[in-house]
Amino acid sequence: MEYAPRPFFKRGPSLIARLGFFTLLSLILLYADARFHYVEAIRKVIAVVLYPLQELADMPGQAASRVANFFVSQSYLQRENDRLSHENFLHAGQLQSQQALIAENRHLRQLMELHERAEQTSTVAEILYVGRDLFSRKVIIDKGSSQDIEEGAAVVDDTGLIGQVTRTFAWTSEVALISDREQVVPVQVVRNGLRAAVFGIGYDGALDLRFIPVNTEVENGDVLVTSGIDGVYPAGLPVAVVSSIERNAAYPFAKITCTPAAGPNRNRQVLVMSRLAPLPEYPIAPEGKKTGKARKARKGG
Repeated sequence: MEYAPRPFFKRGPSLIARLGFFTLLSLILLYADARFHYVEAIRKVIAVVLYPLQELADMPGQAASRVANFFVSQSYLQRENDRLSHENFLHAGQLQSQQALIAENRHLRQLMELHERAEQTSTVAEILYVGRDLFSRKVIIDKGSSQDIEEGAAVVDDTGLIGQVTRTFAWTSEVALISDREQVVPVQVVRNGLRAAVFGIGYDGALDLRFIPVNTEVENGDVLVTSGIDGVYPAGLPVAVVSSIERNAAYPFAKITCTPAAGPNRNRQVLVMSRLAPLPEYPIAPEGKKTGKARKARKGG
């Protein structure tokens, strides 16, 4: 009687069967995430589970940064302190005049019976790392839904608008920069009040000011700020400066390139502003009310 030894390796399904199964599972998950957003909850749960590992992986970098900051020379700190003291002295007079203008503006608003804008709250956050997707411009900050960060909130630094919160997790949030291809910011030219929109082009350092006719009065060096008409970004935030204009009579629109006023490559600390109050709904005329043209057509018939 012959004895057949057990196989050394256990044989399971074939490689082609495994490939087909996991391919089908991937397609189902992609469809469910794109159509019904079922995977969003799973993604947030995974982010919560992986958060301690992310913090552990970031500890060496934080430790090295703290050691480097500890060994900053005393002479550099003294020079920096003298410079800041000098700037503080120069800005003191400007601040006093600005307070007087704010009080005068408040008084004029009350006289005109205008609704004062609600004061916005803000949260200081720090950029942890840049997003992994090479085809988008996004960063991750260290504040999330547990700190009342909401999707759609504007993110700024000391020089202007950086981007917008597009996704929140428990302790972190994803911020899409204004240079991202999917970002559009309504702006206004400070010099002449012209309203337009800047579009991200997918890489840092440049924005497009699109759909501006060739004969429009836009010049190099014009400062663009948020117009505030979309109800997302507060009005008056610096966005970009016009850096290049190409006008060609063969095309209806000019090619205008702008340089962002702010960027995450300058500072790690940012300010996340609270969402603005929702705008009133767009007025819709009653169905029974006819326009003047419709009435004339009816009479003519």
